[in-house]
Amino acid sequence: MATNLKTLDSLGGFSVGNTTLVNEKKDVRNANSLEVKNSFYQDSSTSYYILRGLNTSILSLDNVNSQIVLPANTINFITANIVGVNNTGGGHVSSKIESAVSVDPIGDVLTLSSMTTIIKDSIPEGETWTIVPFDSGAAYRFSYSTVRAGTTATIKWIVYVKVVSITWT
Repeated sequence: MATNLKTLDSLGGFSVGNTTLVNEKKDVRNANSLEVKNSFYQDSSTSYYILRGLNTSILSLDNVNSQIVLPANTINFITANIVGVNNTGGGHVSSKIESAVSVDPIGDVLTLSSMTTIIKDSIPEGETWTIVPFDSGAAYRFSYSTVRAGTTATIKWIVYVKVVSITWT
């Protein structure tokens, strides 16, 4: 017997565990990550993430060092908008890294190319702060590696990442 499915209708929005995901204005809120797909091209998607970390570290999605998961057999265009700031607010850096990253069938992640644009550099003299793509971790994982040198000040890193994944093989 056929069943008529009804559309999801929630007058005040939609929530999970009392946390609003879609509000009454149809805005997506409180999502840990977001994936956008084209219904015509099933072999591609776009995802957005926020990575964080302190000082010299591998940036993560959460407090248990989770990294971005990239699908097998894909080429990924990854754009990161980065801000690093010291604990006094007197030193900061703003940059953008654009990378092409491949993932093979067994999860080996390889940065094919990368370009860094420094938007503003107010790093105090004598200090060095660097951030580069990190592709040598666990299978299917990608992040950024940061290094702080010449200071004991705490450097907070915040990175907004867009990943476009397309099936490669």
